[in-house]
Amino acid sequence: MEGPVFALDIGTQSVTGILLNNENETYEIIDFCTRLHKERTMLDGQIQHVAEVAELISEVKTELEEKHGTLTDVCVAAAGRALKTISAQQSIDITEKRLTTGEEIRHLELSAVQQALSTLTEEDSKKFSDYHCVGYSVLRYKLDDESIISLLDQVGETATVEVIATFLPKVVVESLLAALERANLTMKALTLEPIAAIHVLIPESMRRLNVALIDIGAGTSDIAISNDGTIIAYGMVPHAGDEITEAISDTYLLDFKVAEQVKKDIVNKGESTVQDILGFDTTITHTELIPKIDDHIDQLAQLVATEVRDLNGKSPQAVMLIGGGSLTPRVGEKIATYLQLPSNRVAIRGTDAIEQIEKDNNLPTGPDFVTPVGIAISATQNPLHYMTVHVNGQVTFLFQTKRLTVGDALVQAGIDINRFYGKIGLAKIFTVNNEKMTIRGEYGEPPKIFVNDELATVETIIEPNDQITIEKGENGSSPHVSIEDVVGKQDELTFYWHDEKQIVRPIYYANKKQVDGNYIIQDKDFIEVYYPKTVRELVQLFSDRDENSFQPFHITVNKQRLEIKEAQPAFFINDQRVTPTAEINENDSLSVSLSKQVTVATVLAQLKREYERTITVQFNGEPIHIVQQLITVKRGDTELSNADEVHDGDELTIVERETRPFIFQDVFRYVDIDLAEKQGVYTLYRNDEAISFHEPIMHGDELKIVWE
Repeated sequence: MEGPVFALDIGTQSVTGILLNNENETYEIIDFCTRLHKERTMLDGQIQHVAEVAELISEVKTELEEKHGTLTDVCVAAAGRALKTISAQQSIDITEKRLTTGEEIRHLELSAVQQALSTLTEEDSKKFSDYHCVGYSVLRYKLDDESIISLLDQVGETATVEVIATFLPKVVVESLLAALERANLTMKALTLEPIAAIHVLIPESMRRLNVALIDIGAGTSDIAISNDGTIIAYGMVPHAGDEITEAISDTYLLDFKVAEQVKKDIVNKGESTVQDILGFDTTITHTELIPKIDDHIDQLAQLVATEVRDLNGKSPQAVMLIGGGSLTPRVGEKIATYLQLPSNRVAIRGTDAIEQIEKDNNLPTGPDFVTPVGIAISATQNPLHYMTVHVNGQVTFLFQTKRLTVGDALVQAGIDINRFYGKIGLAKIFTVNNEKMTIRGEYGEPPKIFVNDELATVETIIEPNDQITIEKGENGSSPHVSIEDVVGKQDELTFYWHDEKQIVRPIYYANKKQVDGNYIIQDKDFIEVYYPKTVRELVQLFSDRDENSFQPFHITVNKQRLEIKEAQPAFFINDQRVTPTAEINENDSLSVSLSKQVTVATVLAQLKREYERTITVQFNGEPIHIVQQLITVKRGDTELSNADEVHDGDELTIVERETRPFIFQDVFRYVDIDLAEKQGVYTLYRNDEAISFHEPIMHGDELKIVWE
């Protein structure tokens, strides 16, 4: 840059202008000028009254011009305290699909940043384009709500990333430009105040260290943190030097401006004599003041330390303090205590720590001049630029705080990359052997990103006017699975059925229709897998027996339930009798002995009852069988004979009949003799002994009738 570098630090309490010469990356301070705001025309980095701020800028500019000539271009910084820092998180279900690439994790991070921007715009009722994302850092990864170092290839249910993202309101830059224009100045270069300070105090070679830079100003304390070679986070605490000034004002009944002067005098001279609002003169010493405002100093230190830990995720390795508020007594010591750092790891840094400037008598000393000098140097070496790119045809403006990537452009364009993943295919819900099963669809493809029609990733560096296109990934398909995919391929079973070789294979049914194992299952299918292995199943498969032939044969006799064992077939595996539930193994031999017909005789035999009694006698040399019925068997009202068939479920009644001894007369029921046609006298003999018709006879007796 030709000629001196003119830089402005437009702060809450004052505007500081500084002139530097730049020669071979070494800077010499030519002059500087500071003017206090007459009223509070700045608040938290935002210009509240453009005209009054422009007037103060003009005063600073005029004083410097009177000594060094006309100034038309200026380097400025957007106040760090105007940055909006939002924490957000995003989760994804990884039950079926793990995060297997760094790109997928980066997508999840960007989705969390997008959530932060959505939260910010919701709170402020603004649009995405009203903010610029100037950086983000990951606070933590979580797996199923437990912190974890990396999500790569982790197995669980839910992966979560928490980020802290920093945004700069566009209106801050616009109001700054408006004030400069009123002061007849053109913005030559722009930076951020935290970047300016870090640039001159923590060069890139030192940014691998985890260092927090805290600029304690009047209205706010601005924070920037370096680590791993870059600036990882910005933050702001709305608590700073003004709170200490107000405490002094309240304690000693002083006007705010008078209390501000007391604070400076105590720091520089150790005491201050002032007049309170009642007109009394008071001398205030350092020893007397500190105990009275110690609680306020402690509160400031605690708030700042807490914000640093939240931004960094832990205490940093060291802390640098700048800004006028850093001179507040004991504040550095208290910050070290809250961050659990040794006291020598928290230090106030002034302009004498800036290596790029020559040290001479013109050098303004103290921590309150670090930011103005940093603005002058940083804005010339690393100015921020607006970049215009096109995202899916939409013009997108980006604020360059670093080398920008496709991911930065997607965030600024309001695109949540997770929504560009293809949808998961429809699941199939079906039933296998009465057990409900669900198979999820295939996951959709990740989005495709192109920069100027070339395939890219979210990490791809972008240049002005690049054409960025993000296309939705292909949707996943429904699962394509066969019955055998679900139940597995079953082995064949070889056995012998009555010495004949047989091969048994699984039998598959889909919705009651027989299919093969390659059948592709459809949604809502009712699948049945039948693999006959038991005696019962194989007998039914290889014979004409139905399920009923295996059921117990029951009847009721005189209201007592009776199972007829002879009605059941007998099953044999390798000649050993088994039950119908026994399983067949490879090369077993199976045979069945058929069941018998059930008659009244079958039932009576099981009950050990006799249907009738029979004796055999010889009559006139011929054998005669004489029968006497002992019981009556009825099915309902029907009397059954001994040979009648009995059916499963029959209800029988058995009644004892009245019996008597067999007599000679019973023989004539079985022989054909007409006594009326015979002439003469006859005699009945039992074993050659004459007897009468009514004499009893026994089994084996020899009976005869003799005519005379």
